[in-house]
Amino acid sequence: MKIALEITPNLEPLFGTRDENLRLMEDKLAVRIDLRSDAVQVQGPEESVMRVRGIFEDFEALRKQGIHPHNGELNGMLRLVTADPSVTLKSLADSGKQRSAGVKRTVQPRSINQRKYVEAIEANDMTFGVGPAGTGKTYLAVAMAVAAMNAKKVSRIVLVRPAVEAGEKLGFLPGSLQEKVDPYLRPLYDALYDLLEPERVDKMLEKNVIEVAPLAFMRGRTLNDAFIIMDEAQNTTIEQMKMFLTRLGNSSKAVITGDITQIDLPNPRKSGLVDAINVLDGVEGIAFCHFEDGDVVRHALVQRIVRAYDVAKPQQQELPLAIGEALDVEGRTIRPPAVRKPQ
Repeated sequence: MKIALEITPNLEPLFGTRDENLRLMEDKLAVRIDLRSDAVQVQGPEESVMRVRGIFEDFEALRKQGIHPHNGELNGMLRLVTADPSVTLKSLADSGKQRSAGVKRTVQPRSINQRKYVEAIEANDMTFGVGPAGTGKTYLAVAMAVAAMNAKKVSRIVLVRPAVEAGEKLGFLPGSLQEKVDPYLRPLYDALYDLLEPERVDKMLEKNVIEVAPLAFMRGRTLNDAFIIMDEAQNTTIEQMKMFLTRLGNSSKAVITGDITQIDLPNPRKSGLVDAINVLDGVEGIAFCHFEDGDVVRHALVQRIVRAYDVAKPQQQELPLAIGEALDVEGRTIRPPAVRKPQ
């Protein structure tokens, strides 16, 4: 089947940078798209050609409604549309608009796994988001928390993070207790300021409507009517994870995010996140969403870096130990003491 689609004013953003969105539609839908001076010619199986027509019509309808997704967001939406016949640009924009009420940016999943993650948060009282850096685990969780509060589903947001250094000791930190833990919680602040006006965030923090706290402050508390997020959960111990998970109160929702490839604990085998994935699998009301390197939404280079480390990791694990070396209980190499020669 072959059709010609009219090139209307302001249609160029749909093509993407260097026509990357057209190439995406060609690859995913098995069609051929040719740009002419007055029209876009689409050739391929009838069903696929009609889906391309639907994308063009939806984009034009959204443009007339004043909705102009930026290139990265549009590319992510097109990946979802081309992967699932039941999804349209219009339905994605409508769902994104509902989640974005009261925030500066449109909260829009950019991959199938991100969409499953957002839907899991909406449907379950507790959701685990596990995957590599840059997949939007924390950002989407904070966005969903803000949307829930704006919709009056919860009355406050509690953001939690274990205060564990990433491979280095910072030593004594000056200032009050809050000032000491703020560096560990900075990614959560960044997401808040990106979604809401800074003045509004500061006011909500001041009134404790948004509470940002280290994990150590959670023991003994019951969190009712709250949206609770724990970031960097891979750096919790098994005991800390159990303590946190049992803080959930009435009318509350919890999201736990982490990357099991970036554990900064002295003994990585005792990560509370790894233990929770095994212990809680199949428990009703708890959802697990796993992200892959293809879900990375940061710079394109980040996706390639994550892939390179995934390829290199098995090779590193296979490196043999030198003669006389062994591994201790924490997986560290033990080398025999040097033999001192007699004087």
